[in-house]
Amino acid sequence: MLYPLSPPLLEMLILAIIEKEDSYGYLISQRLKEVSNLKDSALYPVLKRLSENGYVEVYDQQFQGRNRKYYRITQAGLLQYGMLREEWQRYTGTVEMIMNGEK
Repeated sequence: MLYPLSPPLLEMLILAIIEKEDSYGYLISQRLKEVSNLKDSALYPVLKRLSENGYVEVYDQQFQGRNRKYYRITQAGLLQYGMLREEWQRYTGTVEMIMNGEK
């Protein structure tokens, strides 16, 4: 993709993925690769920051004899996601207006 993921956009996409269902790092990274060439190693610091800010909860679950770390969105995360999504819609709306020659 030509357009890089800014930190707020990356955060919004991660929260969107987790909002639909609890998820683990590899699955999140695979979804993000649909829109970005983000390295897996860049994902985990963002997940940690989201956890430290109280936007996601982390829990372990057994999968094929190993623990897998899952992420669940919190109420604060839902509010943050809503705010980021509204800002994204304003941003893309303005971009569309510029591209269409509207004022």
